[in-house]
Amino acid sequence: MMKAIILEKPGTPETMRLTDVAIPEPGPGSIRVRVKAASLNPVDYKVASGGHPSWNYPVIPGIDAAGTVDAVGEGVTRWKAGDRVVFHGDVAKSGAFAEYAVTTAHTAAAIPEGLTYEAAAAFPCAGLTAYQALVRKMGFEAGQTIFIHAGAGGVGGYAIQLARTLGAGQIMASASRHNFDYVTNLGADVVIDYNTDNVHERIMELTNGRGVDCILNTVNRATAQADLSALAFGGQLTCIAGSPEVVADFQPSWKSITLHKLMLGGAHASGDIHAQEDLARMADEFTSLMLEKQIDPMISETIKLDAVPAALTRLSQRHVRGKIVVVL
Repeated sequence: MMKAIILEKPGTPETMRLTDVAIPEPGPGSIRVRVKAASLNPVDYKVASGGHPSWNYPVIPGIDAAGTVDAVGEGVTRWKAGDRVVFHGDVAKSGAFAEYAVTTAHTAAAIPEGLTYEAAAAFPCAGLTAYQALVRKMGFEAGQTIFIHAGAGGVGGYAIQLARTLGAGQIMASASRHNFDYVTNLGADVVIDYNTDNVHERIMELTNGRGVDCILNTVNRATAQADLSALAFGGQLTCIAGSPEVVADFQPSWKSITLHKLMLGGAHASGDIHAQEDLARMADEFTSLMLEKQIDPMISETIKLDAVPAALTRLSQRHVRGKIVVVL
């Protein structure tokens, strides 16, 4: 048996509880990981609220974890017991808020020497989302300008650091006033208060009417729609939470924009082995940047397993900056 946080039916984080459950067995092509650290992500409480059609209850939430390989399933040759790994798990399956977790072998990445379990667990969902947006989708280049929504959050914070590492000409981000110093320290050149300012008007003022080359939207469809007006000619918009509709009063030919819709975890459900393997490749590239001190894991707090429900509640109330990591 093992300790795990379980959800017995769809609900809020308060309905989750710590209990003893059977240790899972790795099937063909999978590995079992002795979890050393796991991180909290908005998707954990968002999916829990409505449930997932593939879940059999009770289910263990949590999609990001780091630890050591404990057992390997049939056909697995890449990993052996004792290997240090990090993974972004499949939300359709039982997850990482437990002492042991199972994941597909080809989506896991090695944790390099010099990187802690806590640092490794902090980044997958948020960090790889930012990496996929800037590197895989937008092909962000040195000298370009970018605006990043919610710069104090996980995706936003990693995206600011990545943009700085990639040689951004100017990085703008939105945040609440009390997070200005935090976001500036991550690498933002300009921080806009989304509570008091018209964000898109400020972008146009700061760029002398040109707009920015790239925008990363982690908020919603409505702000993504408004983002279109703040793009420069040839600009790119990447959306995570909702895509805009091109309406009659916006003429794409005026700006020749590119729109990207991103869903990192969709690789698991896609059936596309290349997309799934790219989760591991991106993790390798990301951990290299962390080892070089180009990317900080942004761990704001470490907690024990029994504190996960309360911490997810705080995360849902947007009272968290950076990442919360569970240490087992």
